[in-house]
Amino acid sequence: MKKTFFKQVTVIAVILAFSASCASSTLIKTEESGVNVYADGNFLGTAPVTYTDTKIVGSTTTFMLKKKGCMEKTFAVTRSEEFQVGPCIGGAFVLVPFLWVMGYKPERTLAFECEEKK
Repeated sequence: MKKTFFKQVTVIAVILAFSASCASSTLIKTEESGVNVYADGNFLGTAPVTYTDTKIVGSTTTFMLKKKGCMEKTFAVTRSEEFQVGPCIGGAFVLVPFLWVMGYKPERTLAFECEEKK
């Protein structure tokens, strides 16, 4: 009876660690207000916004900043900025979580100064 319970708890813990640890988030802020933020062409909202994904280590996300009457700016961010403990622990049980062992910085401020469109 105890062995079955221990196995169930272990399986649940591994599944939770694996599923929760695959995601990485970063808060996108700008110094100027009213800037719309896009990630890989998808509208996220007006800064500050939180971006979360489950891409693997080394994946790049392109952020575009837009504001009415201003030239847009583009930034590329690679998922290799911060070590994540969860996938490392999960990787000890199953090798696949090592694909998510690196994540994004928790917060970043992207430089955006309005340069008027010509």
